[in-house]
Amino acid sequence: QVQLVESGGGLVQAGGSLRLSCAASGILSIDAMLWYRQAPGNEREFVARIFSSGRTNYAASVEGRFTISRDNAKNTVYLQMNSLKPEDTAVYYCSLVARSGRNYWGQGTQVTVSS
Repeated sequence: QVQLVESGGGLVQAGGSLRLSCAASGILSIDAMLWYRQAPGNEREFVARIFSSGRTNYAASVEGRFTISRDNAKNTVYLQMNSLKPEDTAVYYCSLVARSGRNYWGQGTQVTVSS
C-alpha cells in the first residue's frame, strides 16, 4: 500500500521559513514528486515538481522563494519555503506520480503565515 506522510507545517511570521517533508513508502518506481496547496475557498494549485532526473518546475508565485529537493534513496521530497507571505497560507499536499502513471496523495499539512 502506497503511503505519503507529510510533516513540517506550522505557524510562521511573514518573511520566515519552513521546510516541509514528504516520505513515500510502499512504492519502488517513482517518476515525479510534487507539492500542491489549497487555501480556503480556492482550488488546489500546483506549487513545485521534481522528476527522478532532478529536473524541477515551480509555480510563478513561488519561483525564487521555494526550493524542492528529493532524496531518492529515502523516497522523500522536501519543500524549503523562504520569504513566506500571508498568501502562502494553505494546506500543502504532497503527491507522487508512479512510473505506471498512477497518482498518489498525502493527507496534507497546514502552513499558516501571519502578517
